[in-house]
Amino acid sequence: MKQVFYIRNLACAECAGKIEAGAHRLPGVRSARLNFASGRIALELDDRSAERKVRDGLARLVRQIEPDAELHDAEEHAHAHDHAHPSGILPLIVIGISAAAFAAGWICSAYDLPKPVSTGLFVAVYLLSGWRVLLTAFRHLFTRDLFDENLLMTLATFGAWAVGESAEAAAVMLFFHIGEYFQALAVERSRRSIAELMDIRPDFANLLKDGTVNVVAPEAVEPGDRILVRPGERVPLDGVVRSGSSQLDTAALTGESKPRRINAGDAVLSGTINLSGVLEIEVTARSADSTVSRILAEVENAANRKSKSENFITRFARIYTPAVFGAAILLAVLPPLLAGAAWGVWIYRALVFLVISCPCALVISVPLSFFAGIGGASRRGILFKGGNYLETLAGVKAIAFDKTGTLTQGRFEVREVFPAAGADPDRLLELAAHAELSSSHPIAPSLRKAWPGAVDPGRVGAAEEIAGRGIRATVDGSEIRAGSRLLLEEAGIAVPEIRAEGTLIYLAEGTRYLGCVAIADALKPDAVSAMKELRRCGVDRLILLTGDNRETAERVARQLGIDEVRAELLPTGKVACLEEIMKHLKPDEKLAFVGDGINDAPVLSRADVGIAMGGLGSDAAVESADVVLMTDEPSRIAPAIRIARRTLGIVRGNIALALGIKGAVLLAGAFGFVSMWGAVFADVGVTLLAILNALRALGGVKSR
Repeated sequence: MKQVFYIRNLACAECAGKIEAGAHRLPGVRSARLNFASGRIALELDDRSAERKVRDGLARLVRQIEPDAELHDAEEHAHAHDHAHPSGILPLIVIGISAAAFAAGWICSAYDLPKPVSTGLFVAVYLLSGWRVLLTAFRHLFTRDLFDENLLMTLATFGAWAVGESAEAAAVMLFFHIGEYFQALAVERSRRSIAELMDIRPDFANLLKDGTVNVVAPEAVEPGDRILVRPGERVPLDGVVRSGSSQLDTAALTGESKPRRINAGDAVLSGTINLSGVLEIEVTARSADSTVSRILAEVENAANRKSKSENFITRFARIYTPAVFGAAILLAVLPPLLAGAAWGVWIYRALVFLVISCPCALVISVPLSFFAGIGGASRRGILFKGGNYLETLAGVKAIAFDKTGTLTQGRFEVREVFPAAGADPDRLLELAAHAELSSSHPIAPSLRKAWPGAVDPGRVGAAEEIAGRGIRATVDGSEIRAGSRLLLEEAGIAVPEIRAEGTLIYLAEGTRYLGCVAIADALKPDAVSAMKELRRCGVDRLILLTGDNRETAERVARQLGIDEVRAELLPTGKVACLEEIMKHLKPDEKLAFVGDGINDAPVLSRADVGIAMGGLGSDAAVESADVVLMTDEPSRIAPAIRIARRTLGIVRGNIALALGIKGAVLLAGAFGFVSMWGAVFADVGVTLLAILNALRALGGVKSR
């Protein structure tokens, strides 16, 4: 079973990693994943009986590793405001008193006042600013998580006291405390920025009962209940409009700025905003199953699918701090032993190493960048289901498309009927309409619509839909086959060659060929411009994979400028084609597949990244794809790629920034060009810069 908690006031990314590792070791816990950016920790438990014990154990673990952090249940988190400790007045008072005492000590030292006075002031500053660091370092001595920033700062400042640098010891602890305050503040502001951007969850619902309106929580409303949505209010639950008409702002779900007109009988989705008329809506899904809940759950769960960059930083952080600690010991010991250098000079330089050795900038900024990128994309109608998929999409060089409903509108019309010799065209359409009665294929409604009479379900017996071929149904006691040429030929029925524009549906009654119906579908309005935008994004190959006939497929490809066509494919044939294409790509080049998420599940899962379109209201699309475009516009694919590349560029920039500055300070410190003051400024500064840079991932991309 799954258990979810939220950890508030968690500002230390390294501590987050330790909490995740410690939670994984708790009895009864199968796995643990902690998202530092949101503070969400998801546990897989062996069974429900361990639930209480696990919660208590996790609470103790959080207090031990990060004393200021608080563990909350998911329900408490959803209905509470997150008041972070950095924004309180007490830390600022402590910083102010410490800074004043340090200034007084520095003045005493500069004017040669009695040394005990300045030393006493420096000790006061040291303890007031660093008592929590010292206490945490002492606690961690008895755990397996020995190496962390608290131990490093403790050792560095103890060393400074030992070599007589009392002012530097106090200054390092004071500036480290100031840096931690601003780092925690920056992390919390970042979280709030992301949370506000994704604040699309409705707070209340106006429940209609016995002619009265009661304001209730959305969770209290059941399917079948009726709710009232007034102008300016957010639609709280998915449903169907029973009375009223209005304009809906769907930007929070789709990124579309143009309002959508809705009338009685139309479906509406939670998270949209009612702009004008009063709507009475019959609820069709509980709050937990609503569109807005599914979207937010997917965004939060995305943190469980970490990118290669995040996994690299996690592994790097585990070895970086111990490695620098070992290098500091060698730097302190080897020059005096081998070259007779002064012990005090080289011990001081080793202390500089300890100060700069915390990997906070990397451990904080990388997951924050991915979470910001995923959160920002979700407000533009692009749902990434993990940082790994975002990273993969950034490297896409080839895209394969399904045709029907992806590049075309999926609204078919019968254009022409080709009856066999002696066959009645009306009879042909009548049988086709009845055979397709239970079919879910997009073509089926057009065949039912083409028959002017009423379809009688009583005339239809058993029906079997054959993927990629068509349908076999019993109508008036006779077996009717309606579908591709292959469907009839497999039954030994001879099918004549027919050339016509559009998709061809062949019909047979028993073993007798009845004729063919030509059905046409129009391209989506933005399909041509979407292909041009993908070219500008650097996508080299555009491929069409379809079960339709070759003539229709090639005509669509010519209109769109698609490079390759694979037609008359079964779903398994699409997978084989995809695998063949992937064999000829370079190792760093990726292949995406774009489909409707319903009939293309095997292909979506086989591609390097599967993109489903039209995810609004489609459970299958959300389940089967790695990236979901919440509208059915192919023009959204290029912005998704640009968002992925922008986010990945920010991540790589932060890695280069952090490693570059830390490497430079380590080298300068080894040669005596940087003091402990400079080292702590560099450490805090690069962390704050990386956090601010990570927030750029919240922004959009410029359209071209």
